[in-house]
Amino acid sequence: MPMKLVTSDQMRTLERRAQNAGAPLDDLMERAGLEIARSVRRHLGRVVGAHVLALIGKGSNGGDGLVAARRLISWGARAAVCIVGERPEDDPKLRLVLRQGAPVIHAGRDDWIPRLRDALAHSDIAIDSLLGTGRSRPIEGLMKQALRELSAQKASRPRLQVLAVDAPSGLDADTGALDPAAAPADLTITLGYPKAGLYAFPGADAVGRVEIADIGIPENLDDDLPIELAAPDWAAERLPARPTSAHKGTFGRVMIVAGSRSYVGAASLAARAAGRAGAGLVTLAAPESLRASIAPLAAEATHLPLDEAGPGIHSLRAAAQILDEIDSCDALLVGCGLGQARETQAMLRELIMSGRALPPTLIDADALNFLARQREWWTEMDAPAVLTPHPGEMARLTKLAAADVQRDRTTAALEAAKRWNCVVALKGAFTITAAPDGTAVVSPFANPALASAGTGDVLAGVIAALLAQKLTPKDAAALGVYVHAAAAEIVRAAILGEGPDGGRAGNSGLLAADLLPALPKAISRLTPPHSPHG
Repeated sequence: MPMKLVTSDQMRTLERRAQNAGAPLDDLMERAGLEIARSVRRHLGRVVGAHVLALIGKGSNGGDGLVAARRLISWGARAAVCIVGERPEDDPKLRLVLRQGAPVIHAGRDDWIPRLRDALAHSDIAIDSLLGTGRSRPIEGLMKQALRELSAQKASRPRLQVLAVDAPSGLDADTGALDPAAAPADLTITLGYPKAGLYAFPGADAVGRVEIADIGIPENLDDDLPIELAAPDWAAERLPARPTSAHKGTFGRVMIVAGSRSYVGAASLAARAAGRAGAGLVTLAAPESLRASIAPLAAEATHLPLDEAGPGIHSLRAAAQILDEIDSCDALLVGCGLGQARETQAMLRELIMSGRALPPTLIDADALNFLARQREWWTEMDAPAVLTPHPGEMARLTKLAAADVQRDRTTAALEAAKRWNCVVALKGAFTITAAPDGTAVVSPFANPALASAGTGDVLAGVIAALLAQKLTPKDAAALGVYVHAAAAEIVRAAILGEGPDGGRAGNSGLLAADLLPALPKAISRLTPPHSPHG
């Protein structure tokens, strides 16, 4: 089942649709509270005797928190609630909690701050169900005071765990903007569907681990929503088939046009990544004088030595050499480490803007910088194309400031994909893969260890391999992004290690070449065990 990424308005629409389909709002709230309580149990590893404080807002988010508190009390927890905002005394969910004997603190009444402070000081976990997706203005007044106490207690007692319901209060669930009063969470349980703001900065730094809870919304109500969140099941469904009767031609041939005198490694990284990601044949087209340097680094590839305008510089004639071979290829990757020489620019114009029909083509790195200098380049390309810019390259391509690109990455990627009629994978934390039809896939990974030279070349090789294996440009790009980031997680755990509390011990030191042996591991983790005899 696709996992759609939603805005607050879209979530409200889905809840209305669910009610119209026979799922009452109260049933959804009961299921949400149950899932929150289960998450608390998993997170703490126990319930009986655990001290829980639920911070309750006035809306449905607060109702979810009350249901969770009631469930936890029935399972043996010692739960208290702090009501922040208007909630009538005859609220049936509040009455049920009161009937169980739970202490209740009412914000704004006498001595509520000392009582809240004392409850937090004795709590194992605090449930933030104040706002969820409901924030529409700066946090002030009683809610600001409550969140300030929560943050202060967390700072003095790191063992206090904070679980946010849907989103930490103060996080804009649509944009990721973060109110200064927001209290960061250790765990966010997002109800029904993941919210867009959980995968955008600065808010993403405040959500901790994200769990997505099924609250009983019927299937197929979200078919018209355009943004998906990549998940293991999503990725597994898109992996190319690997029949046992296959041969190397089954899995496609990739032509990689890459390398220059200063960037020999980029060509070899892309070629080896394409092989690791399953391409049957990889041909590396690089300046002839680089062959002796590149061949030992990419021993499995075949080579197309190209004419040079100077040592390590592609000549215009190189384009003709590539085009002579291109009809036997299933995918083309161009750009990794090409350099910016004038003659190389002429070669790129002849190769990708001459109107010649090309196989599915991935354009990266220096080839993107070339396009950024051309007027309406997209009108002169005749190939299903994938572009993989980082924010700086995206800024040059769109003529926007990099800060504007980063401010709303999804919109920037979608508008560019539509205008250019190609797939755009806007790299970075939570890479966004956007298609011309207005749909997009968001990667769930944000791994700063990938911020090192050469990792983009590895990603390009992976996507090119998937294009050669006949995936659509959108699926090839989004799956390539997922596999590449999953490999980085494997490397981070194996090389950089994890801290004693399960947190990461470090985010630096990963080399691009470290990703190569991890790529098949990342793919195999998505692939169910298979017997050729069933």
